[in-house]
Amino acid sequence: MNEARTVTPAARRDLTYHLHPSTNLRQVENEGPLVITRGEGVYVFDEHGNRYLEGMAGLWCASLGFSERRLAEAAYRQMIELPFYHAFAGKVPAIATELAEKLVSIAPAGLSRVIFANSGSEANDTAIKLIWYYNNALGRPDKKKIIGRQKGYHGMTVAAASVTGLAFVHGDFDLPRGGFLHTACPHHYRFARPGETEEQFAERLARELDALIVREGAATVAAFFAEPVMGAGGVIVPPATYFEHIQPVLRKHDVLLVVDEVICGFGRTGNMFGSQTFALEPDILTCAKALTAGYVPMSATLVSPHIYEALLAQSDKLGIFGHGYTYSAHPLPAAVALETIRIYEERDIVGHVRKVGPRLQAALRALTEHPLVGEARGVGLIGALELVRDKAARRGFDPKAGVGAYVVKRAQEHGAILRNMAGDVIAFSPPLIISESEIDALVDRIARALDDTLAMVRERGLLD
Repeated sequence: MNEARTVTPAARRDLTYHLHPSTNLRQVENEGPLVITRGEGVYVFDEHGNRYLEGMAGLWCASLGFSERRLAEAAYRQMIELPFYHAFAGKVPAIATELAEKLVSIAPAGLSRVIFANSGSEANDTAIKLIWYYNNALGRPDKKKIIGRQKGYHGMTVAAASVTGLAFVHGDFDLPRGGFLHTACPHHYRFARPGETEEQFAERLARELDALIVREGAATVAAFFAEPVMGAGGVIVPPATYFEHIQPVLRKHDVLLVVDEVICGFGRTGNMFGSQTFALEPDILTCAKALTAGYVPMSATLVSPHIYEALLAQSDKLGIFGHGYTYSAHPLPAAVALETIRIYEERDIVGHVRKVGPRLQAALRALTEHPLVGEARGVGLIGALELVRDKAARRGFDPKAGVGAYVVKRAQEHGAILRNMAGDVIAFSPPLIISESEIDALVDRIARALDDTLAMVRERGLLD
């Protein structure tokens, strides 16, 4: 077990100067941050030298672990050769062209052009702006509404947060903004009606989406955003036929499908893209995170030919395509992304995920025997455990009890970093290079954390 954490001088400096993102600010003020100083393989180390198996790949992104020298060397070579250039006004760093070509070659069929940004949030904001621009180009100025899903997550910038369907992203930020709608979450365990099969549930959600579009007016609805597997909303894997029923509804109403591959892209689900795992046909695809294995910031938005042709015509009309960022197509992350993709291909990372993913999924499902675990779910190397106080009734704990947070804290004391999502859902998204023995170690540590938590909830009388 790792030694108890105290507020060290390094932590005090951090508390003096750093405003932590996506954090309980009072809690970090009281307890201090965990200061991470280095990484090795699937492990990270704190300032005391304690080692943690990073069960979340950082923030779903460190796909090649924390010590891949080839990526550091690719970044260094690019910094020496061309440390910065831009893609504005008809210029381009050569390495960005190479990356764009490579991305189109490995992406799902039907995507032909790439525009780069710095984060998944920016990639999704870019997609939204392109959708609005596209419909203006087609003479459809009213076709602008964007549909997300309850519990969907697409980022923290204003538009991306608006299409997100999570209350903590909206609270007191005056979000979502107008023109953003939300349809039902495809989580059978939580939201199916009594006796409703997964197939019936999927059919009902498709009917509800159709009714929403009709109610709003198809002439006003522009796009539907979906993650193949919903990440921050609780690692929600849709019923097998969900997208099979959803996609015809979108086509019927001429509503674009935007597939957010920020978490699922580059092998996480056992295919290069989650779209391939779930037979999705995106009009627009966004990706980030594992694009560079998390080593440097970069994201991409890929569009289909018919969207590009409309952008091209509108640019002729206006004299410019007025969107982009200073660091769009930055050569350093482009070089790292290319080297990352080379490693995926050379080492058959997708094949590795297919080999070891079943071990993680079987181990998580075995934990449903634990008194606190209501459901285990996942695919490939992404998974979750949903905690409950009453398994038969699927009744969760009062959020104020902090049961999921306690599990994560105990797992950290046992040497594993995981993440608690809203609704006491413990998420797993380890580096894609994880071995079967490391999966066993990760699951052993969460099992011990669950036992610690069971003792706590019994002592506090929280179980039904």
